[in-house]
Amino acid sequence: MNTTQLECFMAVANFLNFSRAAESLRLTQPAVSHQISTLENEMGVRLFHRTSKSVRLTQEGYVFTQYAGEMLKLTRTARSRLQESRRSQPMRLGIGCRSTFDLGLVQRPLELFRQEQPNLLPILRIIPFDSLENLLEDGEIQLMFAFQESAPKKAQYRELARCPVVCACAAGHPLAARSMLSVQDLKAAGRVVTFHPPVYPPSLFHIQSQIIAGQMPDQLFFCDNLEVLNTMVAAGFGFAIVADFPHMRHPGVRYIPLTGLEPLSFGAAYMRGDSYPILRRFLELVEDCIHPDEAMQQA
Repeated sequence: MNTTQLECFMAVANFLNFSRAAESLRLTQPAVSHQISTLENEMGVRLFHRTSKSVRLTQEGYVFTQYAGEMLKLTRTARSRLQESRRSQPMRLGIGCRSTFDLGLVQRPLELFRQEQPNLLPILRIIPFDSLENLLEDGEIQLMFAFQESAPKKAQYRELARCPVVCACAAGHPLAARSMLSVQDLKAAGRVVTFHPPVYPPSLFHIQSQIIAGQMPDQLFFCDNLEVLNTMVAAGFGFAIVADFPHMRHPGVRYIPLTGLEPLSFGAAYMRGDSYPILRRFLELVEDCIHPDEAMQQA
Protein backbone atom coordinates (compact mmCIF):
# COMPACT_ATOMS: atom_id res chain seq x y z
CA MET A 1 0.00 0.00 0.00
CA ASN A 2 1.31 3.45 -0.88
CA THR A 3 0.15 7.05 -0.72
CA THR A 4 -0.65 7.16 -4.44
CA GLN A 5 -3.15 4.32 -3.99
CA LEU A 6 -4.68 6.07 -0.98
CA GLU A 7 -4.95 9.42 -2.77
CA CYS A 8 -6.60 7.77 -5.76
CA PHE A 9 -9.03 5.93 -3.48
CA MET A 10 -10.02 9.08 -1.60
CA ALA A 11 -10.44 11.06 -4.83
CA VAL A 12 -12.72 8.40 -6.38
CA ALA A 13 -14.63 8.10 -3.10
CA ASN A 14 -15.15 11.87 -3.12
CA PHE A 15 -16.18 12.33 -6.78
CA LEU A 16 -17.62 8.82 -7.40
CA ASN A 17 -16.27 9.34 -10.86
CA PHE A 18 -12.96 8.05 -12.18
CA SER A 19 -12.55 10.77 -14.81
CA ARG A 20 -13.05 13.63 -12.36
CA ALA A 21 -10.81 11.92 -9.80
CA ALA A 22 -8.06 11.53 -12.40
CA GLU A 23 -8.42 15.18 -13.42
CA SER A 24 -8.11 16.38 -9.79
CA LEU A 25 -4.99 14.27 -9.30
CA ARG A 26 -3.53 15.21 -12.70
CA LEU A 27 -3.33 11.56 -13.67
CA THR A 28 -4.84 9.57 -16.51
CA GLN A 29 -8.04 7.62 -15.88
CA PRO A 30 -6.32 4.25 -16.61
CA ALA A 31 -3.64 5.13 -14.05
CA VAL A 32 -6.27 5.81 -11.37
CA SER A 33 -8.13 2.61 -12.26
CA HIS A 34 -4.86 0.67 -11.97
CA GLN A 35 -4.14 2.11 -8.52
CA ILE A 36 -7.62 1.21 -7.28
CA SER A 37 -7.34 -2.33 -8.66
CA THR A 38 -3.95 -2.96 -7.05
CA LEU A 39 -5.25 -1.57 -3.76
CA GLU A 40 -8.28 -3.85 -3.85
CA ASN A 41 -6.04 -6.82 -4.64
CA GLU A 42 -3.79 -6.03 -1.70
CA MET A 43 -6.76 -5.53 0.67
CA GLY A 44 -8.55 -8.61 -0.64
CA VAL A 45 -11.91 -6.79 -0.89
CA ARG A 46 -13.88 -4.75 -3.40
CA LEU A 47 -13.91 -1.06 -2.47
CA PHE A 48 -16.21 0.18 -5.26
CA HIS A 49 -19.19 -1.12 -7.20
CA ARG A 50 -18.44 -0.13 -10.79
CA THR A 51 -20.81 -0.19 -13.73
CA SER A 52 -20.66 1.54 -17.09
CA LYS A 53 -22.93 4.29 -15.70
CA SER A 54 -22.03 4.68 -12.01
CA VAL A 55 -19.48 4.22 -9.25
CA ARG A 56 -20.37 3.75 -5.57
CA LEU A 57 -18.59 2.64 -2.45
CA THR A 58 -19.03 -0.87 -1.09
CA GLN A 59 -19.58 -1.39 2.62
CA GLU A 60 -15.87 -2.19 2.93
CA GLY A 61 -15.12 0.99 0.96
CA TYR A 62 -17.08 3.11 3.45
CA VAL A 63 -15.13 1.57 6.33
CA PHE A 64 -11.82 2.08 4.56
CA THR A 65 -12.39 5.82 3.93
CA GLN A 66 -11.79 6.50 7.62
CA TYR A 67 -8.51 4.60 7.69
CA ALA A 68 -7.31 5.95 4.34
CA GLY A 69 -8.00 9.52 5.47
CA GLU A 70 -6.11 8.99 8.71
CA MET A 71 -3.15 7.42 6.92
CA LEU A 72 -2.91 10.31 4.45
CA LYS A 73 -3.20 12.83 7.27
CA LEU A 74 -0.42 11.05 9.16
CA THR A 75 1.72 11.00 5.99
CA ARG A 76 1.26 14.75 5.45
CA THR A 77 2.04 15.46 9.10
CA ALA A 78 5.19 13.34 8.96
CA ARG A 79 6.34 15.02 5.74
CA SER A 80 5.70 18.48 7.20
CA ARG A 81 7.54 17.70 10.45
CA LEU A 82 10.52 16.26 8.59
CA GLN A 83 10.72 19.32 6.35
CA GLU A 84 10.57 21.59 9.39
CA SER A 85 13.31 19.55 11.01
CA ARG A 86 15.45 19.85 7.87
CA ARG A 87 14.94 23.61 7.72
CA SER A 88 15.89 23.98 11.37
CA GLN A 89 19.11 22.00 11.00
CA PRO A 90 22.28 24.08 10.67
CA MET A 91 23.79 24.59 7.22
CA ARG A 92 27.18 22.91 7.44
CA LEU A 93 30.10 24.34 5.51
CA GLY A 94 33.38 22.42 5.75
CA ILE A 95 36.41 24.62 5.05
CA GLY A 96 39.90 23.18 4.78
CA CYS A 97 42.76 25.44 5.88
CA ARG A 98 46.51 24.92 5.48
CA SER A 99 47.52 27.42 8.14
CA THR A 100 46.40 30.34 10.28
CA PHE A 101 46.80 32.40 7.10
CA ASP A 102 43.72 30.69 5.67
CA LEU A 103 41.90 31.07 8.99
CA GLY A 104 42.57 34.81 8.89
CA LEU A 105 41.24 34.89 5.35
CA VAL A 106 37.85 33.41 6.30
CA GLN A 107 37.22 35.10 9.65
CA ARG A 108 35.52 38.26 8.36
CA PRO A 109 33.57 36.50 5.55
CA LEU A 110 32.26 33.98 8.09
CA GLU A 111 31.16 36.79 10.36
CA LEU A 112 29.24 38.43 7.51
CA PHE A 113 27.77 35.11 6.38
CA ARG A 114 26.59 34.36 9.93
CA GLN A 115 24.63 37.63 9.88
CA GLU A 116 22.98 36.62 6.59
CA GLN A 117 22.48 32.97 7.54
CA PRO A 118 22.14 32.53 11.34
CA ASN A 119 21.68 28.80 10.70
CA LEU A 120 25.21 28.47 9.30
CA LEU A 121 27.58 26.07 11.07
CA PRO A 122 31.12 26.30 9.64
CA ILE A 123 33.47 23.39 10.25
CA LEU A 124 37.08 24.56 10.00
CA ARG A 125 39.80 21.98 9.47
CA ILE A 126 43.46 23.01 9.69
CA ILE A 127 45.55 20.08 8.51
CA PRO A 128 48.33 19.35 5.97
CA PHE A 129 47.66 20.21 2.34
CA ASP A 130 47.71 16.63 1.01
CA SER A 131 45.13 15.53 3.57
CA LEU A 132 42.87 18.43 2.60
CA GLU A 133 42.77 17.22 -0.99
CA ASN A 134 41.60 13.78 0.15
CA LEU A 135 38.92 15.29 2.42
CA LEU A 136 37.66 17.44 -0.45
CA GLU A 137 37.31 14.47 -2.79
CA ASP A 138 35.58 12.44 -0.05
CA GLY A 139 33.11 15.26 0.69
CA GLU A 140 34.32 15.77 4.26
CA ILE A 141 35.00 19.42 3.42
CA GLN A 142 33.34 21.56 0.75
CA LEU A 143 36.23 23.87 -0.11
CA MET A 144 39.91 24.49 0.44
CA PHE A 145 42.25 27.34 -0.46
CA ALA A 146 45.15 26.82 -2.84
CA PHE A 147 47.22 28.34 -5.59
CA GLN A 148 45.75 27.37 -8.94
CA GLU A 149 48.73 25.28 -10.00
CA SER A 150 48.54 23.28 -6.75
CA ALA A 151 44.74 22.90 -6.68
CA PRO A 152 43.31 19.35 -6.92
CA LYS A 153 42.79 18.44 -10.57
CA LYS A 154 39.34 16.95 -9.96
CA ALA A 155 38.04 20.08 -8.25
CA GLN A 156 36.49 23.28 -9.57
CA TYR A 157 38.66 26.35 -9.07
CA ARG A 158 37.65 29.98 -8.45
CA GLU A 159 40.29 32.68 -8.40
CA LEU A 160 40.13 35.07 -5.46
CA ALA A 161 43.31 37.10 -5.89
CA ARG A 162 46.41 37.60 -8.01
CA CYS A 163 49.49 37.53 -5.78
CA PRO A 164 52.79 39.13 -6.88
CA VAL A 165 55.97 37.20 -6.13
CA VAL A 166 58.04 39.18 -3.60
CA CYS A 167 61.05 38.96 -1.33
CA ALA A 168 60.03 39.10 2.33
CA CYS A 169 62.60 40.25 4.89
CA ALA A 170 62.81 41.97 8.26
CA ALA A 171 62.99 45.76 8.41
CA GLY A 172 66.63 45.55 9.52
CA HIS A 173 67.73 43.17 6.76
CA PRO A 174 70.25 44.53 4.17
CA LEU A 175 67.64 44.00 1.43
CA ALA A 176 64.97 46.04 3.21
CA ALA A 177 66.11 49.34 1.70
CA ARG A 178 65.56 48.12 -1.88
CA SER A 179 62.37 49.06 -3.74
CA MET A 180 62.79 46.33 -6.38
CA LEU A 181 64.82 43.14 -6.67
CA SER A 182 65.66 40.51 -9.27
CA VAL A 183 66.27 36.78 -8.84
CA GLN A 184 69.94 37.45 -9.61
CA ASP A 185 70.12 39.96 -6.74
CA LEU A 186 69.06 37.27 -4.28
CA LYS A 187 71.59 34.60 -5.21
CA ALA A 188 74.19 36.11 -2.91
CA ALA A 189 71.92 37.91 -0.43
CA GLY A 190 72.50 35.65 2.58
CA ARG A 191 70.45 33.01 4.36
CA VAL A 192 67.19 31.87 2.73
CA VAL A 193 64.17 30.86 4.79
CA THR A 194 62.00 28.38 2.91
CA PHE A 195 59.75 25.33 2.95
CA HIS A 196 58.77 22.54 0.59
CA PRO A 197 55.87 22.00 -1.84
CA PRO A 198 52.92 21.63 -1.97
CA VAL A 199 52.45 24.71 0.23
CA TYR A 200 54.84 26.42 -2.17
CA PRO A 201 53.29 26.21 -5.67
CA PRO A 202 55.67 24.70 -8.28
CA SER A 203 56.49 28.00 -9.98
CA LEU A 204 57.45 29.61 -6.67
CA PHE A 205 59.54 26.59 -5.72
CA HIS A 206 61.29 26.83 -9.10
CA ILE A 207 62.27 30.45 -8.43
CA GLN A 208 63.49 29.53 -4.98
CA SER A 209 65.54 26.66 -6.42
CA GLN A 210 67.36 29.11 -8.71
CA ILE A 211 68.27 31.26 -5.71
CA ILE A 212 69.47 28.49 -3.39
CA ALA A 213 71.39 26.55 -6.08
CA GLY A 214 74.98 26.26 -4.90
CA GLN A 215 74.22 27.66 -1.43
CA MET A 216 75.94 26.08 1.55
CA PRO A 217 73.68 24.12 3.92
CA ASP A 218 74.15 26.70 6.68
CA GLN A 219 72.62 29.34 4.38
CA LEU A 220 69.30 27.50 4.17
CA PHE A 221 66.64 27.42 6.87
CA PHE A 222 63.81 24.98 6.10
CA CYS A 223 60.46 25.52 7.89
CA ASP A 224 57.55 23.15 8.46
CA ASN A 225 54.83 25.69 7.69
CA LEU A 226 54.03 29.28 6.79
CA GLU A 227 53.76 30.45 10.42
CA VAL A 228 57.32 29.32 11.18
CA LEU A 229 58.59 30.94 7.97
CA ASN A 230 56.97 34.29 8.82
CA THR A 231 58.34 34.18 12.36
CA MET A 232 61.88 33.42 11.23
CA VAL A 233 61.79 36.14 8.56
CA ALA A 234 60.39 38.72 11.01
CA ALA A 235 63.11 37.77 13.50
CA GLY A 236 65.77 38.55 10.88
CA PHE A 237 67.14 35.04 10.30
CA GLY A 238 66.95 35.44 6.52
CA PHE A 239 64.74 36.37 3.58
CA ALA A 240 62.04 34.33 1.86
CA ILE A 241 60.38 34.22 -1.55
CA VAL A 242 56.62 34.35 -1.08
CA ALA A 243 53.40 35.19 -2.88
CA ASP A 244 52.29 38.56 -1.56
CA PHE A 245 48.79 38.76 -0.19
CA PRO A 246 48.51 42.47 0.80
CA HIS A 247 45.69 42.04 3.33
CA MET A 248 47.51 39.22 5.15
CA ARG A 249 51.01 40.64 5.54
CA HIS A 250 53.04 39.82 8.63
CA PRO A 251 53.73 42.87 10.87
CA GLY A 252 57.34 44.06 10.80
CA VAL A 253 58.16 42.40 7.48
CA ARG A 254 59.10 44.22 4.27
CA TYR A 255 57.71 42.93 0.99
CA ILE A 256 59.86 43.84 -2.02
CA PRO A 257 58.61 43.10 -5.59
CA LEU A 258 60.67 40.81 -7.83
CA THR A 259 61.04 41.89 -11.45
CA GLY A 260 60.07 39.81 -14.46
CA LEU A 261 57.71 37.42 -12.65
CA GLU A 262 54.00 36.87 -13.24
CA PRO A 263 51.58 37.07 -10.27
CA LEU A 264 50.25 33.75 -8.95
CA SER A 265 46.55 32.87 -8.97
CA PHE A 266 45.21 32.13 -5.49
CA GLY A 267 41.69 30.88 -4.95
CA ALA A 268 39.28 28.25 -3.71
CA ALA A 269 39.03 24.63 -4.85
CA TYR A 270 35.67 22.93 -4.40
CA MET A 271 33.50 20.08 -5.60
CA ARG A 272 30.25 21.18 -7.22
CA GLY A 273 27.32 19.62 -5.38
CA ASP A 274 24.22 20.33 -3.28
CA SER A 275 26.12 22.87 -1.17
CA TYR A 276 27.21 24.95 -4.18
CA PRO A 277 24.69 27.84 -3.59
CA ILE A 278 26.08 28.23 -0.05
CA LEU A 279 29.65 28.01 -1.35
CA ARG A 280 29.01 30.57 -4.07
CA ARG A 281 27.66 33.14 -1.63
CA PHE A 282 30.47 32.51 0.84
CA LEU A 283 33.11 32.97 -1.86
CA GLU A 284 31.44 36.21 -2.94
CA LEU A 285 31.90 37.47 0.63
CA VAL A 286 35.53 36.33 0.64
CA GLU A 287 36.14 38.29 -2.57
CA ASP A 288 34.44 41.38 -1.11
CA CYS A 289 36.71 41.21 1.93
CA ILE A 290 39.84 40.72 -0.19
CA HIS A 291 38.89 43.56 -2.56
CA PRO A 292 36.85 46.00 -0.41
CA ASP A 293 37.28 48.91 -2.82
CA GLU A 294 35.79 46.96 -5.73
CA ALA A 295 32.91 45.75 -3.51
CA MET A 296 32.11 49.36 -2.53
CA GLN A 297 32.10 50.48 -6.18
CA GLN A 298 29.70 47.70 -7.15
CA ALA A 299 27.43 48.58 -4.21
